[in-house]
Amino acid sequence: MARAELFPLPAHSAATREFAGVSAQSRTLTLSVRRTVRPLIEAWSYAPTLPWPATVIDRVAFPLLPVPGTRRHRVDLPACPSEFLWAPGAVPPVTAGGLRRTAVLYLHGGAFLCCGLATHRNLVSRISASSGAPVLAVGYRMLPLNPIRRAVEDGLDGLRWLAAHGYPPERVVIAGDSAGGFLTFAVAHEAVQRGIGRPAGTVALSPLTDLDPRGKLEHPNSRRCAVFPRRAVRVLTRLVERAERRGGELSEPVVSPVDLDLSEMPPALIQTGSEEMTYVDAELMARRLQLAGVPAELQVWEKQLHVFQAAAGVVPEGGRAIAEIGRFVRGLR
Repeated sequence: MARAELFPLPAHSAATREFAGVSAQSRTLTLSVRRTVRPLIEAWSYAPTLPWPATVIDRVAFPLLPVPGTRRHRVDLPACPSEFLWAPGAVPPVTAGGLRRTAVLYLHGGAFLCCGLATHRNLVSRISASSGAPVLAVGYRMLPLNPIRRAVEDGLDGLRWLAAHGYPPERVVIAGDSAGGFLTFAVAHEAVQRGIGRPAGTVALSPLTDLDPRGKLEHPNSRRCAVFPRRAVRVLTRLVERAERRGGELSEPVVSPVDLDLSEMPPALIQTGSEEMTYVDAELMARRLQLAGVPAELQVWEKQLHVFQAAAGVVPEGGRAIAEIGRFVRGLR
């Protein structure tokens, strides 16, 4: 939940930027999602244990093509498939003289339950083009068969793969949206704690950062969000708890990023819509990072949809947000 802070933010660390204005395209998309996607999620929340074809979502996402000219190839990590790609304008994996620069490790969203490499291919390629960096997108293991710990391990395997191919952690930016934002911070933290290395930075789009649903449900946005009904938030929490029990004693439960010791985390960019369900998580994570002395920029985009960046081909605010991501990543070099 969003807990009361005991100390005021240091004046030098407050870095919140507000992006005002809502385009007609954005309003139309939000209305469409509210009338289609939200009712489907509500229906799921009443029978979450039914055999919903969650994996089909990624299989039918073939129309979501990457930026024209993007090059990509499959990468098989120890426990999951992944994809290494670079868009036009990105520094290719091997430049003249064999020099490698910055890479991005991307962890997709989907409530730990659905989506994958195909659903996020367009978004990931746009981030590659904007940042000028190749991206390794990880198709991590998901609920309900696997606890969140498995997804974190897959993210760490992705980090190791990049290191083995010329991108040490200090040249890797970890990024993700929604549940992938949770994993972004969890993987970065684990990499530091295990001595794998400290990533160059983190980028989180509409991130879930607190598994306790109370803070989200007590916020006015719980009734404004165009994507998530209140009931679905509680149901997801129960599914996570059930998966954690299924993981057994050998699977240590993952701690919500807002409750971690964040003092050694790299600089962060967090983007959120002003009326989405996970706004409170984004705000709380930025505050906790700032209190830990970590540079963190929180960008609040007026009335934008959850992970609106994925609609950059239609919504101009999505394109602007991806440009901000590119600015952040390039600034870390």
